Amino acid sequence: QVQLVETGGGLVQAGDSLRLSCAASGRAFSILAMAWFRQAPGKEREFVAAMSRFAGIQSYADSVKGRVTISRDNAKNTLFLHMNSLKPEDTAVYYCATRASNTIERTASMYDFWGQGTQVTVSS
Repeated sequence: QVQLVETGGGLVQAGDSLRLSCAASGRAFSILAMAWFRQAPGKEREFVAAMSRFAGIQSYADSVKGRVTISRDNAKNTLFLHMNSLKPEDTAVYYCATRASNTIERTASMYDFWGQGTQVTVSS
């Protein structure tokens, strides 16, 4: 199976930038579409961004569009999330997810594998 490990989270000030990384291992052929979700305490898991492997199609939630860039290194099976102009409302645990399809989905249940998450805290 695929194992995902997120890194790069931390405590930052509003307006700062962060780069999150998601390293994937295991069945690399199953790593097609990849996505980032986030979940704040008491909230449902929220879609942030996704990217296909072959077509390079990117998708962003309206709440982060213009401030976030998703990218991936297929050779290293690593997904990145570059976040700029961070806001306190961006505070959440950020999760990396993959699915065995190149089709991008915005629903968490459509993804097959998940990482343990990395905490991002943005102070005002």
